[in-house]
Amino acid sequence: MMQIAEAGSDVRTPSGAVAAMAAEWPILDGLTGGTRAMRRAGRTLLPQFPAEDDAAFQTRLDTAVLTNFFGRTASVMAAKPFSQAVGSARVAPAVAGYLPDIDGQGTEFPGFCEMLLRGCLSHGLGGVLVDCPPAPAGMTRAEETSAGIRPFWAHYPAAAILGAKADRSDGEWRLRQLRLLENVAEEDGRFAERQVEQVRVLEPGGWELWRRAEGPNGDWLLYDSGATTLDVVPFQFFYGVRREFGVGTSPLLDLAYLNCEHWQSSSDQQTILHVARVPILFGKGFDPNASIRIGASSAVVVAEDTADLKFVEHGGHAIEAGRQSILDLEDRMRQLGAELLVKQKANPTATQVVSEGQASSCLLQSIVENFEDGLNACLDYTALWLGDETPSQVELFKDFGVDSLSDASATLLLNAAQTGLVSAETFFDEMQRRSIIDSEREWVAERERLGAV
Repeated sequence: MMQIAEAGSDVRTPSGAVAAMAAEWPILDGLTGGTRAMRRAGRTLLPQFPAEDDAAFQTRLDTAVLTNFFGRTASVMAAKPFSQAVGSARVAPAVAGYLPDIDGQGTEFPGFCEMLLRGCLSHGLGGVLVDCPPAPAGMTRAEETSAGIRPFWAHYPAAAILGAKADRSDGEWRLRQLRLLENVAEEDGRFAERQVEQVRVLEPGGWELWRRAEGPNGDWLLYDSGATTLDVVPFQFFYGVRREFGVGTSPLLDLAYLNCEHWQSSSDQQTILHVARVPILFGKGFDPNASIRIGASSAVVVAEDTADLKFVEHGGHAIEAGRQSILDLEDRMRQLGAELLVKQKANPTATQVVSEGQASSCLLQSIVENFEDGLNACLDYTALWLGDETPSQVELFKDFGVDSLSDASATLLLNAAQTGLVSAETFFDEMQRRSIIDSEREWVAERERLGAV
């Protein structure tokens, strides 16, 4: 039940900056969700042919299968900084005990961070709210911990961030208002539950919850509100590629569009293969009303010398062209994904001194360095809730850059082969094409060697 009937018709409306980012999300959401999500997107991501009837299109849609280069690349890249233990020697003592359960739901710090980074790579933006439930007056810290009253991290994906207002002070952006979209489960009878949409509005020192009144056109009303002990909004933005404060872009956006093209082209190829596999019976010189039986125990007898009866099959040229087009697309996608790992050489001026380790870095390393700063800010917010102003500093593994696109794509191919995204023979061929495997070797012989081990 709404506590305060104050109308807020715009509280659910995304800001202009968020609406501009959201234009890319249908493709990103579909690829992130896999085959099922791509099928749900229907004609948005798989156009219907002009002469194709609805039943034929639905069949084509229901049989299409996504080869998810985009999702796999985002997952592989997000896992790299956590392939080694997170360095956490300078974490505030009051905070260190919460790292094994950073979100209050049993998620360890590295797992939470990997999930957060994956969302930044796929959608370009994400955020963490460091929240803490209020404690009754007079409770000791031990009693609060025993009662489950503790700071926790809440992950908000890009689509859940409706808008932010901030001011720049002392070289830093400080939030003065933030709107977050949430879905909460509430009991609906003895066994069922229902999802309730609400908007959380955060301002320094206070918070509000807004919910829509009953009915399809109900107004958004203030449902609950309260004060906090912090004079800041304890929320941190995380980016793929930062455009401005609160606005980011996926570094894999071009890969996403190519992967969508691959989805469409694969559907075309599957359709033409289905047509080509069914030969067409062609006959001439027969009575149009004649009944013809085809089978091993049947014979067709004709009186006309010009009569002919045969199966006509597809020549296959279009099939081969389509196959080659798909292979070319896959190669381009591997290269686009691999570009995140290729080091870019720096060009220091005469007055700059750049160490060998700083002279070159890849895009993913730059993203992870900024990601690290965001994590440290969240750890400081956690300490702030606990009354500890000791700054924290975690370090993520970042030594994964390579010098060439060939080396980077080889790394992605190895991951694809290990997870079954490409076959062992395809992996062998691609390594051979990159001159990593001797061109004189043959896959058949190599497979026999493997079988003999």
